[in-house]
Amino acid sequence: MTDTHGASHLSTVQLQTLRQDLQEQLERRSRHLLGLQDEARQSTGADDTWQELLVSLTTADRAIAELTQALDRLDTGGYGRCGHCEAGIPFERLKIRPLARYCIGCQRRFEAA
Repeated sequence: MTDTHGASHLSTVQLQTLRQDLQEQLERRSRHLLGLQDEARQSTGADDTWQELLVSLTTADRAIAELTQALDRLDTGGYGRCGHCEAGIPFERLKIRPLARYCIGCQRRFEAA
């Protein structure tokens, strides 16, 4: 598991585990979005829950986009690399936060700014 630029620092098993987690999350979120869309079609839009439904639809759609982008990065070899410094993001961090785009150091700098 080298950590040189362009080479994966994650093992094949780690990548497969992360891919499976991302795909499961994508399937779950997609089913949730379909349910929300069905609810929106049946709603009259006249009650107080309409605004909450729109927020839920937007949130679900954004989550699906993020998961799809992560899977695309996995396919192209960019997954697991910091979007700022390109250092390898540790498997332990990705296991907890599979959508992590930055290493801990860069994430802390962005949050402090």
